[in-house]
Amino acid sequence: MSYAIIGFGKIGQALAHAFARHSIEVAVASRNPPEVLAPQARAIGPTIVATSLQEALKADTIFLAVRSESHRDVAKALPSWKGKTLVDVTNSQAPLEEMDGLLSSAFVAKLYAGAKVVKGFNHLGASALAADPVVPGGHRVVFLASDDEDAVAPVAALAKQLGFAPVNLGRFDEGGALVHARGPTWGPLIFQNMFKKEQ
Repeated sequence: MSYAIIGFGKIGQALAHAFARHSIEVAVASRNPPEVLAPQARAIGPTIVATSLQEALKADTIFLAVRSESHRDVAKALPSWKGKTLVDVTNSQAPLEEMDGLLSSAFVAKLYAGAKVVKGFNHLGASALAADPVVPGGHRVVFLASDDEDAVAPVAALAKQLGFAPVNLGRFDEGGALVHARGPTWGPLIFQNMFKKEQ
C-alpha cells in the first residue's frame, strides 16, 4: 500500500510527522515544486518524500490536506479517481450553496468521481495531530466516516498503525455529521481531543 499527502501546510506536515514517527514512507506534494518542499520534508524524517503532484497521485491512499477552494483544481489532476482511497482531512467553511447543499466530504466524493472517500483526522488541530497519539493508558482517537463501508477498514488499520484509536461514525449524513463543518457551524466532535483507554 502506498500513501501520499496532498497539501503541505500545518495539517499536511502534522500528518507527515505521524508517518515519520513509524517510519512509514509517504509522498508529499503541494502547488509548490518538490524542491521547495524537500528541506521541510527531510527535517520531518527520511520516509517523507517531497514529489510532484502527478507523482504523488500514483499512491493508493491519498490524504487531502488542501484548502476547500483548491479541491476543484486537484480533482482535475486525474482523468479518473477509480481505485483511489481519499482521506478528507479538511474542514470546509464554504457556504452550503457552494457545495450543492451537501456535507463537505459528500461534495468531495462528488468532485473526485470514482474515488472511495473517507472523512478522517480532521477533528484534531495540527499540534495534536503531530504529537505522539500514544499516551499513558491509551491512544488519541481519530473519527472516521464514509458512505463506502469497504473504504473505512483500511484507513482504520492505518490509523492504528500510526498509533491512533479509530472510531467509525458511519455514513457522512449519519454519525459523520458530527465531524463535519456546515458553513460557519462546526460539528460537535471537531476539535475534541479525546483518548481511548487500552483494554
